[in-house]
Amino acid sequence: MEIVNPKTLTDKVTSVISHVVVTSASKLAFISGQVSVDETGALVGSGDYYAQAIQVFTNIKYALEAARADPLYIAKMNIFVVNHNPELISIIFDAGFHVFGANWPKTASTYIGVQALADPEWLIEIDAIVIFP
Repeated sequence: MEIVNPKTLTDKVTSVISHVVVTSASKLAFISGQVSVDETGALVGSGDYYAQAIQVFTNIKYALEAARADPLYIAKMNIFVVNHNPELISIIFDAGFHVFGANWPKTASTYIGVQALADPEWLIEIDAIVIFP
């Protein structure tokens, strides 16, 4: 996977994402939108964006492990946040760094503020596209 951040695009966001990801991979995995529920289906972090983000990224990590994929294989993430405001960006990305540490995937990403998700208690949902080398 080749990460491309051209000088003609801002470097303001490239500490957490990449502008372009180029791959010739023939095997892909698509991780469905993960929300803040544990393996029993119980909500984790009611009303708490950070706690929910930790669980969501943990669920992404579990999905990657099940697919036998390294976090650095993530080519694209879509991050949906209920009632987004600018202060939530660092809260959510800090949770991702907490879960993945040095393996934080600087992937092509889209961060989308939404009015609601499928369950009114869910505050964050993330899906991902994973490539295999």
